[in-house]
Amino acid sequence: MPGVRTPRPALTARMQPYTSTVFAEMSALAARTGAINLGQGFPDTDGPASLLQDAVAAIRGGANQYPPGAGVPALREAVAAHQRRFYGLEVDPEHVLVTVGATEAIAAAVLALTEPGDEVVVFEPYFDSYAATTALAGVTRRTAVLRSPSFAVDEEELRAAFTPRTRLVLLNSPHNPTGKVFSRAELELVARLAVEHDAVVVSDEVYEHMTYGVPHVPVATLPGMAERTLTISSAGKTFSVTGWKVGWLHGPPQLVAAARAVKQFLTYVGSGPFQPAVAGALALPDAFYAQLAADLRRKRDLLVAGLREAGFAVTTPDGTYFATADAAPLGHDDAMALCLDLPRLAGVVAVPVSAFHDDPAAAPSLLRFAFCKQDAVLEEAVERLAAVGSRLVR
Repeated sequence: MPGVRTPRPALTARMQPYTSTVFAEMSALAARTGAINLGQGFPDTDGPASLLQDAVAAIRGGANQYPPGAGVPALREAVAAHQRRFYGLEVDPEHVLVTVGATEAIAAAVLALTEPGDEVVVFEPYFDSYAATTALAGVTRRTAVLRSPSFAVDEEELRAAFTPRTRLVLLNSPHNPTGKVFSRAELELVARLAVEHDAVVVSDEVYEHMTYGVPHVPVATLPGMAERTLTISSAGKTFSVTGWKVGWLHGPPQLVAAARAVKQFLTYVGSGPFQPAVAGALALPDAFYAQLAADLRRKRDLLVAGLREAGFAVTTPDGTYFATADAAPLGHDDAMALCLDLPRLAGVVAVPVSAFHDDPAAAPSLLRFAFCKQDAVLEEAVERLAAVGSRLVR
């Protein structure tokens, strides 16, 4: 009819590509089919008993109202002590901000430190919240691709991603989804470019204690980088409590204050009784952290061997609890299609790495599998994959 206007979409255009996550889709697929879910990266066991007991004690002790806006002092002090203990970083607890998981820390940093029209350098593939957050901030993402099988940094491509409009670098090491741990030389390259372009590095280090024979190097430990780096981590991965959503960031006071100004209007505060429990867990002895890595290394080797037996080409990850497998040797060049069919073929769910790319053609045949599961679950998954290996071939 004349004069009738087309209804305006309820969701703003910049967020329309992000109405759901591949993790939710694949976990729903696993639930519908009864397949083993190696898609979404959450452990299927709880964290240390002392951590759980401390949380119960905090709830019973009345820690159920708003915690301080910056986080409970005990946790901020524990984060500072942890950084000194493991990396020799001197962090003032006053310059630690507790967040609702690392995801909020990333969002608060990007929203606080960029203006629409600014540019953010990101490595592809990336954790999916990076794309959504940069879209929310109205900034332009410029990427450098980590390509299979080595996932090495391409210096020429990375240099080309920086421009006079670069404001931030979003860095993730150990890296999800590839399992790559950036080398010191690669981090030094990132640092040099950040200095040249006066950019801030937002460093997502949530898998810091999950490396296998290679060191994790925090960017803030490199010369001249402490004053331009926001370091982010969380309790969810290290202590197997992903549902608690306790994260933190630290860095120079002016950058932390900027992130705090935004964070207070995202969630204000959260996870009150869990914060003191995490503070205690951060002080667990070295043996806990060593055992965590040893257990995951064993699980990694179990999954990688099974994937190779099924016919995938696999890059053995140096960190995180994810393994990236290439289905090209099996004749598959569409990982999304294979992931949708894998529950029927093998009773296993994975996620396509193309979901973490601006250009899905950069990784058309790669799948990500999570190995943060009980040994019996992984053994059953690899048995299923090996049993149907010939059916996976196209």
